[in-house]
Amino acid sequence: MIALILINFCSLVMLFCGLMSFVSNRKHLLNTLLSLEFIMLGVFWVMSLNISSVGTEIYVILFFLTLGVCEGALGLSLLISVVRSHGNDYFSSFNLL
Repeated sequence: MIALILINFCSLVMLFCGLMSFVSNRKHLLNTLLSLEFIMLGVFWVMSLNISSVGTEIYVILFFLTLGVCEGALGLSLLISVVRSHGNDYFSSFNLL
């Protein structure tokens, strides 16, 4: 029981660390995409722990994981198109868009 509470606390700390990284680091697009994926991983971990402890259907977790993968693929494709058009991924050069 204490181990489950500790794991749940660690996943919430991971979620808040990802949020702080997303808010504080706004220089590169790749860093913000990585922090968004870290947030999604933290939310996935919290959801999987809470849903598995209740014993309900796990299909919600698989659907959330699928949406997270789609978000990552979309972010990487946007990163590639921005780097090809502007040559870098700095947010300071995005005022040209």
